[in-house]
Amino acid sequence: MSEATPHWEIERKYHINRFPDDREGWPLVAHVMMEQAYLCTAPTVRIRASKGENEECYWLCFKGKGRLMRRETEMPLSRQQYDELCDLLEAPPIHKELRVYRLPDGHLLECSRVDAGQPTEFYYAEVEFDSVEASEAFVPPAFLGEDATNEKGFSMGTYWRRTRAAR
Repeated sequence: MSEATPHWEIERKYHINRFPDDREGWPLVAHVMMEQAYLCTAPTVRIRASKGENEECYWLCFKGKGRLMRRETEMPLSRQQYDELCDLLEAPPIHKELRVYRLPDGHLLECSRVDAGQPTEFYYAEVEFDSVEASEAFVPPAFLGEDATNEKGFSMGTYWRRTRAAR
């Protein structure tokens, strides 16, 4: 198992109401089903399982404060470690369908559908950047809705607290 990978995550988030389709013309580069849950939301300590066409991955992630830019450290987990951490959860994981598209400028557009079929179902999109300057220079395609990067409460940790606390 490899070491933890700390880095600065720089990303902008957007409201969307569907996945892109052929009209947008962006190639689909990944399609992954995920579940994620939070051991803690302040600070953020998250576990995630992802299942793509040819692999399964399990991660433990720590995220610092911030919206556009924040410190993130990820560590791979074994399936057994993931299952053991799931046993500590007080509520079931969030289910996500992730589709990743390559935009004409080379950036990856990550579009997620969260908790499909539930009353709380929603979509959102993210684009990651190498620098704050690159994020500020980004011209979002018309497909993307309102920029939610600095919207208070627009995070998966907040969604987790709001939807899972009621269960």
